[in-house]
Amino acid sequence: MNWLEALILGLIQGLTEFLPVSSSGHLEIGKVILGVNAERSLLFTVVVHGATVLSTIIVFRKDILELLRGVIRIQWNKETIYVSKIAWSMIPVLFVGVFFAEEVESFFTGNLLLVGSMLVITALLLTFAHYRKRAEREITFTDAFIIGIAQAFAVIPGISRSGATISAGLLMKNNKNDIARFSFLMVLAPIMGANIKDVMEEDFSQSNGIGLLSLLVGFLAAFFSGWIACKAMVGIVKKGKLIHFAIYCALVGAIAVLYTLLS
Repeated sequence: MNWLEALILGLIQGLTEFLPVSSSGHLEIGKVILGVNAERSLLFTVVVHGATVLSTIIVFRKDILELLRGVIRIQWNKETIYVSKIAWSMIPVLFVGVFFAEEVESFFTGNLLLVGSMLVITALLLTFAHYRKRAEREITFTDAFIIGIAQAFAVIPGISRSGATISAGLLMKNNKNDIARFSFLMVLAPIMGANIKDVMEEDFSQSNGIGLLSLLVGFLAAFFSGWIACKAMVGIVKKGKLIHFAIYCALVGAIAVLYTLLS
């Protein structure tokens, strides 16, 4: 992977991370189009996801600081309860990461049939959530765990993390503003943990097919485009106009599936 390919893929990651359209799915499609060796680019995928996590931290810095202030008081207050719900939601994806790491890695091989099929499933989830009768129910610990299960399924490229988690919350009649905020904050720790693990295990020599320059360019591209996209798109996601994203995912997914079957 050269620096220009890393730049393009980093921009794809940053611009699609905060919309319910599956950034990982778009990354896999981008790798196929650019001819990138997908089997050797998992580290790049993790690094650019880490870049968008950093942009999320900056955009939600006030919310995060407020939660941290509540937690350090060491009392069972609303901030501690909220952080506990986020921690509870991380159990399913942690389970998948510990016991099914190799299986998850095998998904990132440029399999357009898989990506396309999962994008269609994402479209169905978004459609169901769009037509679900709205409610203002607070996110409970049970809701948080179910939303966490939705996030665990989103390790499959083509299943949108934000789409799956927001849809799960809306289907359980949670407040759309609350579920959007919860969805963005709950991903921070799992992806940061995955980043630390992969960076510690990775050999950064050129023999792995992805040099340090490409990783750096991809990280910066994903960070800055993600920062802009997060600020611009969080409001759109909160408005609940999921049907537009459902149509987009269905079209892209169908094209990917047809391309695979006809090629």
